[in-house]
Amino acid sequence: MNTSEVQKLINIPRNKLYYLELKGFICPRRIPKGDQEIRDYSDEDLARIRLLWRYLQMGYKHKQAYHKAIQKLKKDNCYKLQKRERRSHFNRSRKICLYIFCAGTPF
Repeated sequence: MNTSEVQKLINIPRNKLYYLELKGFICPRRIPKGDQEIRDYSDEDLARIRLLWRYLQMGYKHKQAYHKAIQKLKKDNCYKLQKRERRSHFNRSRKICLYIFCAGTPF
């Protein structure tokens, strides 16, 4: 499922969806298409996004919403994110942040 389909299904703004990815709360698969990459969200990503968005709308901060969503998913046996996957996503997010904030500046 691509980004626009997720937006319509869950009614979440695109910038909020990308922010959740940047912070490492979700990890959609990226499919190269020409010069761009298309995000492909799995059913697990959808479940996580749906819960995160619900808790964010209830007024929880991002980190609290993430922890509550993970607890709920663990309780429902839907949480299967491995440490290795989290670590690789964290490294990728960190590289993206460095690129965004340091673009045009020598390291």
